[in-house]
Amino acid sequence: MGVVAPLARAQEKVSPSDATDETKPYVSPPAWKSVEIGNFYLRRKRYRAALSRYKEAIATDPYYAQGYLGLGKVYDKLGLKQKALEAYRKYLDLLPSTKEAEQAKDVQNAVARLERQLKSSKGPPPGSSPSAAPPSSPQ
Repeated sequence: MGVVAPLARAQEKVSPSDATDETKPYVSPPAWKSVEIGNFYLRRKRYRAALSRYKEAIATDPYYAQGYLGLGKVYDKLGLKQKALEAYRKYLDLLPSTKEAEQAKDVQNAVARLERQLKSSKGPPPGSSPSAAPPSSPQ
C-alpha cells in the first residue's frame, strides 16, 4: 500500500487546467519520403495506397518529378491510361538533366504505348494535329 499513496498524490497534482491539448495538425512528409512509401506500396501491388502517397508527394512539391513517375506507374496498373499518359508527360517535362535517361526511356516507351492504345480505342489523342489523322474515305 505504500506505493499506491505516492502514485495517488502524483495524480492529484495534475489538474485538468494543467493538461495541454497536444494534438497537432497533420504535416505531410517531404515529397521524397512520400514517394519512397508509395514505391513500397507499389512493389506490394497496393495500388490505391501507393496512389495516395504519390498524390501527397506532388501536393507537397509539384516540381518533384519522381512523384509524377509514381503516379504514371499506378495509373497504368489501374488501367487509367489517359491519366497515366498525363503523369508520364509531366515527369518527362520536369526532368532536370539526363542523369535519369534510362528511366526516361522507359517512360517514353510507356507514353508511346499508351498513345497507341488510346488512339486505337477512341481515335486520335487530345491535342494531336488534324493532319495526323488518316484521311476519311469518300462515300
